[in-house]
Amino acid sequence: MSKRLISDDKATGIKTYLDYDGTDDNATIVKEQDVTGIVEYNKAAFDAAPKRWGEFTHVGRIPMTVYMELKEKGILDDQQELVKWLNDPNNAMWRTRPGNV
Repeated sequence: MSKRLISDDKATGIKTYLDYDGTDDNATIVKEQDVTGIVEYNKAAFDAAPKRWGEFTHVGRIPMTVYMELKEKGILDDQQELVKWLNDPNNAMWRTRPGNV
């Protein structure tokens, strides 16, 4: 298998690779993004967030690669599924507020 960089978007930090497996002649497009900055921002925002919720409260920040994955799975188009995803403890790193959505 060989992984070849085909795109490096400096604005989003997304790198796109072509991953080719010569044993079965299969190619896959892989997108990667360094999310360290987003996670650190979210931690600081979460710690500084007031306990009370109001209308139009900012509850999270997700990287573009996660956004695209959620869109592909249809989660962004289904409000109940999005709320469930946001409240899932496995996705806590993308939250900027405590509590449930």
